[in-house]
Amino acid sequence: MKILMRADTHYSIQYTSEYEKPKYTLSQILAALSVSMGSMIIGFSAAYTSPALVTMTNSTIISVTEEQASWVGSLMPLAALVGGIIGGPLVDYIGRRRTILFLAPPFFLGWILIATAKVIHLIFAGRAICGLCVGVGSLAFPVYLGESIQPEVRGTLGLFPTAIGNIGILLCYTAGKYLNWYQLAYLGAALPIPFFILMLMIPETPRWYISRGRHEEARKALRWLRGKNAKIDNEMRDIGYTDNQLGNESISMKELFSMTYMRSILICLGLMSFQQLSGINAVIFYTVNIFKMSGSSIDENLATIIVGIVNFVSTFIATALIDRAGRKVLLYISSVTMTITLGVLGAFFYVQSDLNMDVSNLGWIPLTCIMIYLLGFSLAFGPIPWLMMGEILPARIRGSAASLVTAFNWLCTFTVTKTFYNILVAIGPAGTFWMFGIICFIGLFFVILFVPETRGRSLAQIENVLSGIDIAGPRSRRTSSIANIKPLPSGC
Repeated sequence: MKILMRADTHYSIQYTSEYEKPKYTLSQILAALSVSMGSMIIGFSAAYTSPALVTMTNSTIISVTEEQASWVGSLMPLAALVGGIIGGPLVDYIGRRRTILFLAPPFFLGWILIATAKVIHLIFAGRAICGLCVGVGSLAFPVYLGESIQPEVRGTLGLFPTAIGNIGILLCYTAGKYLNWYQLAYLGAALPIPFFILMLMIPETPRWYISRGRHEEARKALRWLRGKNAKIDNEMRDIGYTDNQLGNESISMKELFSMTYMRSILICLGLMSFQQLSGINAVIFYTVNIFKMSGSSIDENLATIIVGIVNFVSTFIATALIDRAGRKVLLYISSVTMTITLGVLGAFFYVQSDLNMDVSNLGWIPLTCIMIYLLGFSLAFGPIPWLMMGEILPARIRGSAASLVTAFNWLCTFTVTKTFYNILVAIGPAGTFWMFGIICFIGLFFVILFVPETRGRSLAQIENVLSGIDIAGPRSRRTSSIANIKPLPSGC
């Protein structure tokens, strides 16, 4: 078959043979698991205040006021905002792996400060240090996995940080039933040790090596990730071609916010805002207090353990589905589920508080609603914004843009956690949960209208799609660069 083209056609077609069939290699699984151990510490840090504040406010070792207790909860996301800002330059200049590896010592220090504190300011310092690490890690983890894992399995292995982060939440909730605040902090100090050891075993990302002109090291890293017998020449050529197209010069703020990259950045910012304004961290940070407020007959600490189990299991459901159903379908289900459960939870508190009706025989409703809410959140809106941040941000601005997006996420987290009680006082529990439900409903339309499907696409192909050049199907591993191809009419 002959294809006739006009003389003014400009094109560049790069043809390569098929890639090696994607596999869940042990090395890729180990890389995902190692990075995800950092997410376990993040999950533990996020959940810490829920059981710890109860024993901290009644402690004979330290004196904590209600206002100070709220800062114990909100200092971590505030410091994570700063961590998100400095994380971008770190992953670009010292590397993805080294940035992640260097998080272990300060994590350990932060938890030791909390565990040995005799004054509240040491707890503040420990939470701030942990928060800085959380901010850097939440940026670096998806960037590392996005650049290391093959596209066809990137969805599944890319959800490892969320799944293992939920193990951290469950561990904190379970241990919090038996340990007081400083014993729980000692447990937190133990988690960075296996994290550090595992990170020593994995390589830097091939893409970062190539960006620094270290091609032989990039080849070794890619060989380690794909397996000894894998054919990596085509993928190395892909990465090298992309890097040559990008250049190594620094990115100015004007270029970062140019129209070329604005769509990708706005999609990430939108996903992060709807993730946090769904109220998730208000629920995670204050789970025990929510059950106390509801008057439920179920033991508060037992309820938090049940919530942690649901949060943990639901992520594995997402892991099994994400490379089959795709990102957008799961985001639809997540939005609808959270909207409905927050509406029902708001109705429960409206009947209890505003109508002053006896709901003692309905104490199961808050637990059921929060369980289903967390199921919906962990299915998509929890993990997918972080996964897609590593997928849809263009390689040229990935470090700087990821820094911006991560900082914005933690700004939203801080805002929600610090103002949760103020909102409760202002509009009541019913109004608060209805407000979060309305935000989730708006998020559904955001996903429908603006979020692209990235299942099975290479990073280069996703970048072309967001630039308006969708030239290959979702299962294609190679993106050709073709522009202005105009076939002549068949009669010419």
